Formats: sequence, structure tokens, C-alpha cells
Amino acid sequence: MRKRISAAVVGLAVAGTSFLATGSASSHGYTDAPLSRQKVCANGTVTNCGDIIYEPQSVEGPKGFPAAGPADGSICSAGISRFSQLDDPRGGTWPTTKVTSGANYTFRWTFTANHRTTDFKYYVTKNGWNPSQPLTRAALDPQPFLTIPYNGQQPPMSLSHSGTLPSKSGRHLILAVWTVHDTANAFYACSDVQF
Repeated sequence: MRKRISAAVVGLAVAGTSFLATGSASSHGYTDAPLSRQKVCANGTVTNCGDIIYEPQSVEGPKGFPAAGPADGSICSAGISRFSQLDDPRGGTWPTTKVTSGANYTFRWTFTANHRTTDFKYYVTKNGWNPSQPLTRAALDPQPFLTIPYNGQQPPMSLSHSGTLPSKSGRHLILAVWTVHDTANAFYACSDVQF
């Protein structure tokens, strides 16, 4: 009897450890409005994307952007080398989401783990940026055009919020940053848009 109980406890411990180990790999979130690069890779619109097709929700790096966070040139991958295909500008040919300059837009996040949240911030590239180069801080307007405070609350598994898009024209990139409240990390999502 004692051997069966011990075996059951060991089995539960192994199962729990396996669940925790795999749970973190399938956790977190991404933007699907506007469509993020990780989403267009995961849904098959873009090919040759590497591991991101399995984990579009896992683009997680240090928080504190723009003063901290991923290095220039690796912002779209959050500095994760196995997701480096997200940093490849592909000659400026990533599919775009059509948006209207100065209009109200509804941003949407899909979460697989809805962490307590500090805020959501949205940055856009400057006029005249080069879409055939990897994203750098210098290519972005210095201030976010939209900040949604979340004050440590936990969002639902799908979250939408609206804000006014900046006055722009042509092809641009929107960088969405979801700052987790109780960890040292944030999630990054790059969306190519056409104003």
C-alpha cells in the first residue's frame, strides 16, 4: 500500500512539473487587431517564420521600453533569437492592415495567460522611416500615441480597447507593448499597417 501511495505522489509530482514546464511555453499573448507579425506567421499568411508559428504568444522580453527592453534591431522578437524572423523586414513586404489616419481604432489582444497588467502602450514609426530596415528606437516616434493604464488588474482572455490613431500616411509599423505588472517582463507585438 505504501509503495502505491509513494508511486502516486511521484506520478503527480512529475505530471505537475510537466504541466508547469509546458504551460509557460504556451502562455501569454499577442495582438490580432491590427494583425501582428507573429499572428500572420502563425496563421500561415507568411512562411519561413521559424518557431514563432508554434508560439505567437511568447514574444516576451524585458520591460521598460524605450529606456530598457530589447535591443535595437531585435525589438519585434523581444530579443529572443529563435523568433528573429520577426525582426527581418523582408524588404518591407510584410502584409499590412489598412487603418485610417486620425481615426478611432479598436486594438485587440488575445491572451493564453492573462497576467496582471501595468499598461498597454502603442508606438508608431516616424514619417520617412525605412521599412526595409529592422526596427530601432530612432525609427519610432519617441512617445506612445496611446497608453491604456491597467493598474495591476488582470485582463480577460481577449481584450479590446480603442484609441485615436496618429496622423500618418503610407506604410508604417505599430509597436504594441503589454507591460506585465508583477514580473520584470513585457510582451512585444509589431504590426505592419497601411494608413
